[in-house]
Amino acid sequence: MPPPIFRTLVFLAALCATPAHALTVEVEAPDEFKPLLVQYMEAARAARLGEALDEAELARLRSLSAETARELLATEGYFSPQIDSTLTPVENDWVMRFTVTPGPRTRVRTLKVDFAGALADAGELGARLRARAERNFTLRPEMPFRQADWNAAKMALLGPLLTIRYPASRLAASEARIDPATQSADLMVTVDSGPAFFYGQPLISGNQRYSESIIRNLSPLKPGQPYRQQDLLDYQAALESSGYFAQATVRIEPDPALAAAVPIQVEVVERPEKLFSVGVGISTDTGTRVSTSWIHRNILERGLRLKLDARLETERQTGGAELAWPHDAKGYENSLGLQLKQEDIEGQETRATVLAAKRSRTRGQIETTLSLQYQTEELEIGDAVSASNQALTANYAWTQRTVGRAFYPRRGYVLTLQGGGAAEALLSDTSFIRLYGRHTQYFRAGDNGRLILRGELGSVLADKREGIPTDFLFRAGGDNSVRGYAYQSLGRTLEGGVASVRYLATGSVEYNHFFGGNWGMAVFVDAGDAADSLGNLSPVYGVGVGARYRSPVGPVNLDLAYGEATDEFRLHFSLGVSF
Repeated sequence: MPPPIFRTLVFLAALCATPAHALTVEVEAPDEFKPLLVQYMEAARAARLGEALDEAELARLRSLSAETARELLATEGYFSPQIDSTLTPVENDWVMRFTVTPGPRTRVRTLKVDFAGALADAGELGARLRARAERNFTLRPEMPFRQADWNAAKMALLGPLLTIRYPASRLAASEARIDPATQSADLMVTVDSGPAFFYGQPLISGNQRYSESIIRNLSPLKPGQPYRQQDLLDYQAALESSGYFAQATVRIEPDPALAAAVPIQVEVVERPEKLFSVGVGISTDTGTRVSTSWIHRNILERGLRLKLDARLETERQTGGAELAWPHDAKGYENSLGLQLKQEDIEGQETRATVLAAKRSRTRGQIETTLSLQYQTEELEIGDAVSASNQALTANYAWTQRTVGRAFYPRRGYVLTLQGGGAAEALLSDTSFIRLYGRHTQYFRAGDNGRLILRGELGSVLADKREGIPTDFLFRAGGDNSVRGYAYQSLGRTLEGGVASVRYLATGSVEYNHFFGGNWGMAVFVDAGDAADSLGNLSPVYGVGVGARYRSPVGPVNLDLAYGEATDEFRLHFSLGVSF
C-alpha cells in the first residue's frame, strides 16, 4: 500500500486536473416572475457568489434550479410550466441560460367553507358571524390561485371569529385540490370555532401604590359579558389615560376549558405618586410659553389627584388647581377646579376666575362631561367697552373619537357637540343658551397621503350680548381656525380691539402628503367668520401651503397662508416640549 503522503498528493493532483469555471446565469421569463426566479434559483445564487465550479457541480445546479423554478411558479398558480435550460462554454467560463414559459394560470373553480364548534349552532348571531367570516375570505371562484393569497385568505377567515366571541378559533382542515388538466383549483376549509368565551373576574398584577379598586372601576367589562377584543383594547386605553399608570396590558388566555368565565389578566406599571414637570413652547397664536405643573396622585392614600399648574404665554396667563376623584364603579370621574386667567388678544383684555365641578366618563370612543361652572370676568376693549360679567352655567359636552391615538390619523373622525346655558335668576347677569359643534374627518388618500375636512358652528341664543362672559362667545382666526388671519381677529371690530360675538362658522379642506419618512407637505383652503347675527356672517378665505413633521413628542406644523380679506401672508407655527 502506498504511504499516506503519496495518497494525498494523488488526490490533490486529481483535484487540480478537474477544470473549474466561473458561471454566468441568464433567465428569460415574464417580467412578473423574473426577479423571483433570479433571487431564489440555486444557479443564480452561485453565480452571484462568484465561485469556481466544476462540471459535476454545474450539472447539479442546472437540475436543481429547474426544479426550484417549478416550485416557485406553482406558488403563483402555474402548475404546468415549460422550463428549458442550456449550458454553453464561453472562453474559459460557462453561461447557463434558462427559458421559462409559465403556461396557463390555475384559477379557483369552487370554494367550500364549513364550520364546526359552538359557532355551527349559534343561532342568528352565529349566522351573521359565519357570513362575515366568509366575506373575509379573499379568494373567490374565477380568481387566480396563488399560495400567498391562499394562506392570507385562510387567516382572514379566522379574523372576525378571533376578535368576537371565539378567540380559540382555528383551522381544523384545509385543502387545495389542483387539476392541471383544467388549470383549476377546488378549495375546502373547515373552521373549528371552539366554545364561545365570556368574561370572568380580572386578575390584577403590578399595582403597589394605588388601590386595586381604581383598576377595577376603569373596566368596561362585566362578568358574563361575551368576549370582544375591542373591549380589552378600550380597557387598556382607559388604564393608560387615567393618570395612574405608565403602561397597561389587558388580555385573556384563550383556553377552551375557561371559556365560560375566562379570567381577564391585567398587568400595570404604575406612575410615581408625585411628579413635577416643566414645559416650553411657542405658537403663532399666543406666543412663547412656559408651563409648570405638580401633581400628587394619591391624596389620603385613596387615589385622589391634586394638580397645581401655571402657564405663562405672551398673550395669556393661567393658573389653577384641581382635585379629582378616581373613577367610581359606574365609570364616572368627579373633580373640583379653580382657575385664574388673564389675556390680552386682539385688544380684548379679560381677567377671569372660574370655579367648576365636573362629572365625566369615557366609554370606548365616547367621552361625556357634565359640569356646573361659576365664572366672573372683567372685560376691557380700548375705550369702547369696560364691563364686569358673571354667569352660573350648566354645560354638557359629548365627543366621539374614531381615530385612535395616532398623531397623524389617516381615517376616522372626531366629533364634538356642546350645549350649555345660564339663567339670569341664578347668579348670572343675563340668560343665554350656548350651542357648539365641531367635526374633523380624515380620509386616506393614496399610500402616503390624507385628506382632512373640518367644520365648526357656534351659536349663543340670548336677548342681548352684554353680561355674557367671553368664554361663551366666539371669535375666529388662527392656527386651528381660519389660517391667514391673526388669532381671534375675526369678530366684532371696535375702536381698540376685536370683541367676541354670538355666531361662528368655519370650515377647512386640507391635503397632506408624506415623503416616505416623517416629513410631509400640506395644501389647504380655510374659510369662516364670526359675527353678532347670522345675517352678518361673511366668510373670509385663507389659502396656503405647509410643512409637516411627525416628531416623537407630537406633530409639528408650519403653514404659510394668504388671507384674501387682508391681502397679507401670515406664518402659523406651533411646537411644545415637556420635561
